[in-house]
Amino acid sequence: MTISSSSLLQIPASFASVSLGTPSTPLSSKLSAISSSGFTSIELGFPDLLSFTRTYHNNQAIPSTDYDSLCIAGIEVHKLCLQHNLGIMMLQPFSNFEGWPEGSEERKDAFERARGWIRIMGAVGTDMLQVGSSDSEGISSDFNVLAKDLGELADMLAVHGYRLAYENWCWATHAPTWKSVWEIVQLANRPNMGLCLDTFQTSGSEYADPSTPSGLISHLGSQAKLHMNFTQSLQSLTSSIPPEKIYPITRSQWSHDYRPYPFNNGYLPVTEVARAVLGTGFRGWFSMEVFDGGADGKWRDVLREKEELEGFCRGAMEAHMRLLAECAGLGGRGSVGRRVLG
Repeated sequence: MTISSSSLLQIPASFASVSLGTPSTPLSSKLSAISSSGFTSIELGFPDLLSFTRTYHNNQAIPSTDYDSLCIAGIEVHKLCLQHNLGIMMLQPFSNFEGWPEGSEERKDAFERARGWIRIMGAVGTDMLQVGSSDSEGISSDFNVLAKDLGELADMLAVHGYRLAYENWCWATHAPTWKSVWEIVQLANRPNMGLCLDTFQTSGSEYADPSTPSGLISHLGSQAKLHMNFTQSLQSLTSSIPPEKIYPITRSQWSHDYRPYPFNNGYLPVTEVARAVLGTGFRGWFSMEVFDGGADGKWRDVLREKEELEGFCRGAMEAHMRLLAECAGLGGRGSVGRRVLG
């Protein structure tokens, strides 16, 4: 598979707000660091919105369901992003939505939350909602039921011209792989429903297992068999998913709570996954979504000062450029990446 480096020029770069600092880090500091490093948009993480809302309303203990207060603050977040020349590519992460029994309190709560989050989307000025495949117990395992619920959510979003980006979470109850969420998206059959593919989630569901000595899935008997199966899965991804059904691709590697940006000590096959996605013809949003343990992780000492926030974001942008360069077969580090991006 050959990927033209010139075709990568159009790829926009985003950064997840929750991937920088902690929810208590001032949002303005995060946005300044993200913008100054060359990213043009953010994934707005709900924890950051909630923290900003509580600060905006004089540190009141505002609950996550106070949508009036969240929307008032959300308008200010939108203004703040505009001041930093940033768009809001997506609101995330909306979770544990699909599959609850009809008439259950959980299902009622899921749809109430959906209506509230849709209001927030309007306030902050985004048109895409990331929905993670549910990891709740007690939900249906029937993909038709999951697709029906998600189809209803997509219809609710469509009224406002919004899209639903469904992401496989590798710890999900019934839909942990890209194939499973793609099957559900096809069953739902909504024009405004597509995939959020993630290099970590894709690798974490079919390739890696941090509980084994090797860090890889071991039940297949050999690493050669594992590599063959994973390669075949990625080839299937490239050949079966239309590019217009991929909304963003998010990038990180290693584990649930410790996900450094690419080429920063992780071992998951990020380049291979990204190359498979690009092989579909997708040239949309590439978003950096990393979780390196927050205040307790390896970056605990660099999350405190403005210049270090900017340094972390610059490193993430270098990783983004290097990833595109390697996907195009150019190899090398930042300097080669800059050749890809001009």
